[in-house]
Amino acid sequence: MKYDDASWHFESDSFGDLPEINGYTHTGTFLAWAIIKGLAGELHTEEWPEEIQKLKSREITPAEFFRNNCDGKFTDEDLNDLGNKFVQLFYENQYFGVYADAADPEDQFENIYEIPSSWETYEKVAPKLDHAFNLWKRQNL
Repeated sequence: MKYDDASWHFESDSFGDLPEINGYTHTGTFLAWAIIKGLAGELHTEEWPEEIQKLKSREITPAEFFRNNCDGKFTDEDLNDLGNKFVQLFYENQYFGVYADAADPEDQFENIYEIPSSWETYEKVAPKLDHAFNLWKRQNL
């Protein structure tokens, strides 16, 4: 199952002339959080442990990891069973609002694609994802 695809965002009118990496940022941020929380699928843990280590040690940004290791496609193979259960209820229905509110709390950007691909962005979003995940676990497990 495909949850997101960077190519869908490149075609958006809102994307405009932004650098391509900006189309990977919001999904890359979510996927980096999931991997760091132990929700990575075997695809990543078995095929790219070195790349996971680069991500965890912040040698690459979440967007770069998503672009380089997922070809910009976020699918059920990227997560383990628990991660997929969470993402199916949260990602499409709530993530974009949580991401925008956390990454751009002062509304300085016109849209989510302008939010920079950085660990600073991740640090703003990760606590909100932790909260949502913990709440989801209490209600669903």
